[in-house]
Amino acid sequence: MRYSTLGSTGLKVSRLGLGTTTFMGIFARRSPDDCVRVLRRGLDAGITLVDTAPSYGDGLAEEMVGRALRGRRDEVVLATKVGSYVPETFDFSPGRIRAGLEDSLRRLGTDHVDVLFAHDIEYGRPEQILGEVLPLLATLRDEGKTRAVGVSGLLLEPLGTAVEQAGVDVVQTYCRYGLHDQSLAEPATDWRARGVATILGSPVAMGLLTQAGPPEWHPAHPALKAAAREAAALCTAHGTDLASLAMRYALACPHLDAVLTGAGDPVHLDRNLLAVETAAEPGLLQAVLGCFADVAERTWPSGDVAWGAPGS
Repeated sequence: MRYSTLGSTGLKVSRLGLGTTTFMGIFARRSPDDCVRVLRRGLDAGITLVDTAPSYGDGLAEEMVGRALRGRRDEVVLATKVGSYVPETFDFSPGRIRAGLEDSLRRLGTDHVDVLFAHDIEYGRPEQILGEVLPLLATLRDEGKTRAVGVSGLLLEPLGTAVEQAGVDVVQTYCRYGLHDQSLAEPATDWRARGVATILGSPVAMGLLTQAGPPEWHPAHPALKAAAREAAALCTAHGTDLASLAMRYALACPHLDAVLTGAGDPVHLDRNLLAVETAAEPGLLQAVLGCFADVAERTWPSGDVAWGAPGS
């Protein structure tokens, strides 16, 4: 396993982290016992970063993480989020943030987390996120409820604004660095220069970069889905797997401090553990990148247009 330090926080993490969005059941149903077993398998393999949120399964993911970490809390850098408590529903009010965090800590079986994110900030009003939410997170850090604070979301412009104006420690985004979209590389370079860490979630872009293709609900443009199908067929012809290539590509990015892998399936986890030490085949990598060269729609709209152009 490889390790890095999250910006200026002093928190040492594995380059491959465990994410828990799969516990929501949006890709496949997972039994609680299987979730716990896979999490512990990751810990045994040297993974030290675990990321969750109260909205992942309406508290279920945090409960599973809490079970997995019994007796092992000190082995990990633990991150959770505030602002969303059930999927696609947001409440950034101060009272809800404080109450929600206490609920999260209870489910996680701990008195503090290591990183506390404002969840998907493009769904909050800019003046609220910058003027109320992030100052409150800083207060919670001062109170010892978290060691570092951050912002998460899909759109890069709001995340950059939070870095510039609010002094966050960590940024987490998803689907914004991969075979289909390298938009994150430039801002992540700038954030690192400021001492701010970057964590990437979903390097396979919520199933887009897989042999099976994305689920029906996936918001990608048809042109992007078509390019992904072409890339998957190319990988099949070369006897390899598009998801594995996508993971290797993300882990090789020097601008990212950590990359999250879903934790619902032991086979999936083992494949991604292998990707930590396996380089992508250069010829195939360039051919797959070429599948996306002419696609303009690398991402999709998200959140409130008050932050800037949708899809930024």
